[in-house]
Amino acid sequence: MPQAILFDLDDTLISAYSDPQRAWSEVMIEFEDEITTHIQSNQTPDDAMQAIVDYSVEFWSDPDRHAIWRLKMKEARRENVKGGLERLSLDTGKIDIEFAHRLADRFTEYRTEKMFLFEGAHEVLDTLKARGIPLGLITNGAADTQRPKIKRFELEHRFEHIQIEGEMGFGKPEDRAYVHAANALNVTTDNCWIVGDNLEWEVKAPAKLGFKTIWHDFANAGVPAGHDAEPHHIITALPQLLEIIDQQ
Repeated sequence: MPQAILFDLDDTLISAYSDPQRAWSEVMIEFEDEITTHIQSNQTPDDAMQAIVDYSVEFWSDPDRHAIWRLKMKEARRENVKGGLERLSLDTGKIDIEFAHRLADRFTEYRTEKMFLFEGAHEVLDTLKARGIPLGLITNGAADTQRPKIKRFELEHRFEHIQIEGEMGFGKPEDRAYVHAANALNVTTDNCWIVGDNLEWEVKAPAKLGFKTIWHDFANAGVPAGHDAEPHHIITALPQLLEIIDQQ
């Protein structure tokens, strides 16, 4: 039995940021008529969507940039839309900033609207608490982004410790983020489990500190070829965590 369990939030307990291309496709439908006036005549809304997605992938692939901008998600999306549209603009390198911001902000709103709690999340957390296992929530991001999600999905009272990067001043994958969370639950890292969807943040980094790692592969995609992360267990649905514990 684990002496304590840490949970990630986004795309672990709630579906939050998966499949951005599909989300952009839906938003582009809303802006279909307007966007054609901001791109070259031989380009389509799909081209604009792909340019934004490609720019975003490049933007977030830089670890240093990621560490800074994940605390400013609304502004980061504005930067991504601006950068993507600049590649297709009628006047190369220049775009209508007001339009870019409206488009980016609508994407932010859409993502918030479409978030949902993964099936079984409350039941799993409540069962673990009933068994006397202390629970912690450890999430990156800004407080004004993460706190509303915690409240919206009725998670706050289900955790003994909630740790948000924007409130603490440090976050995953820094060693002190994991150690601090384990200490808050009065356990050592080698007696603590961590559950999350990010192979770097919830598998590789905490495993080096002795955590038992449970990868939530909610898309059932498997560990990407060539990736060196080795989760102790892989689940595709949260209730499977209880099955793993029952087998210990």
